[in-house]
Amino acid sequence: MNNKFDALKDDDSGDHDQNEENSTQKDGEKEKMERDKSQSSSKRKAVVPGPAEHPLQYNYTFWYSRRTPGRPTSSQSYEQNIKQIGTFASVEQFWRFYSHMVRPGDLTGHSDFHLFKEGIKPMWEDDANKNGGKWIIRLRKGLASRCWENLILAMLGEQFMVGEEICGAVVSVRFQEDIISIWNKTASDQATTARIRDTLRRVLNLPPNTIMEYKTHTDSIKYVLGGFGGAYP
Repeated sequence: MNNKFDALKDDDSGDHDQNEENSTQKDGEKEKMERDKSQSSSKRKAVVPGPAEHPLQYNYTFWYSRRTPGRPTSSQSYEQNIKQIGTFASVEQFWRFYSHMVRPGDLTGHSDFHLFKEGIKPMWEDDANKNGGKWIIRLRKGLASRCWENLILAMLGEQFMVGEEICGAVVSVRFQEDIISIWNKTASDQATTARIRDTLRRVLNLPPNTIMEYKTHTDSIKYVLGGFGGAYP
């Protein structure tokens, strides 16, 4: 009898050990599955050129924002309002996005398209932008679509020849005019900003008397924080 109970007891204790082992094994497998899932998810997020596609030197992301005119925009509310459209790594992927997007000239209200290198937010405070600035060109109505296309094709095609200085470009549709700008990393590098200006004039085929303004992001922040109005960004 005792032997029988002893046997059952031994079996029972063995089951507990086995259960603990199985439980530990299952936890380990679960952790591994979660880890693999997380890794595969991050792998999925990495955008790469497809087979036989023409890779760009950098990946880029399209963003869109729209705001109510006259309402002051803080950095926080601006960040919440800006929407990521998608990221591309090749010429073909760019055209897939671009061909389905509304042209700037057909946008209404206070709307903006932004095209920035992947990982750079179209905000003054972003690490890549905070020491930089932008060239601004104000356009009369009717020119935004053509100028925007010429600008972003020149940017994707590395026509500015300023190394890694270019961060991105923005087209801002307003009621009486449209504005395009190109952002760079280092506002204090005058040779670089001059080269960007000259390339901009050439790729947009601007008349010689076109007014171009360079504004540092530091000045833009001071302007808005100082209560002088002005739209973000």
